[in-house]
Amino acid sequence: MKLAVALLLVLLCAVPAPSAQSDLDRLVNELQNRYLRLESFSAEFTQLYVAPGERLRREVGRMLLKKPGRMRWDYTSPEVKLYVSDGKVIYEYIPAERTATRTKIKESNDIRAPFLFLLGRGNLRRDFRLIEFASEAPVNAGNLVLRLVPKHAQEFRELFIEVTPDRKLLARLSFVDNNGARTDFLFSSLRENVPIENSLFVFTPPAGVQVVDQ
Repeated sequence: MKLAVALLLVLLCAVPAPSAQSDLDRLVNELQNRYLRLESFSAEFTQLYVAPGERLRREVGRMLLKKPGRMRWDYTSPEVKLYVSDGKVIYEYIPAERTATRTKIKESNDIRAPFLFLLGRGNLRRDFRLIEFASEAPVNAGNLVLRLVPKHAQEFRELFIEVTPDRKLLARLSFVDNNGARTDFLFSSLRENVPIENSLFVFTPPAGVQVVDQ
């Protein structure tokens, strides 16, 4: 009898139970497939930035993404500014300064550049050496949060992706840079595969605005 019980315990230990790893694999697959199919994306955003020893900075605005690699960020508060890319070049324009900077997207270390993975530019398993469920609490109860660590040197050392429980909506993207500074993008009013004119991703400098190459 004791031998039978012992054998049963061994067999039970040998049978893999449903695990967090299985849930993790499913979530990664769903996210990857979803963003491969995504053609465009629009949302209201709140951007929070805090660095060690500094006060929290908060900005709000609206973002547009469209394949292949187009982005537009219209900041409305506390300062009006524009960040726009046609997929090759990035412009950042601050009307109050009457100056725009121009950077080739391949040379940019801007924290918003990784958003291109939402347009199928990246591959989660190829680009990250560690993907796990994060220990930090989600912004909204019930949401799922992933922590990702890139395989190669990036402008960030950690990325957090928060999605709704049904895995259909992106609630947050957060980046922790190599100096410990953290940037959180919180999203609302999300819409996927909406029609967006290509002209919105083209920057034409207003009269008198100087364009400076980075």
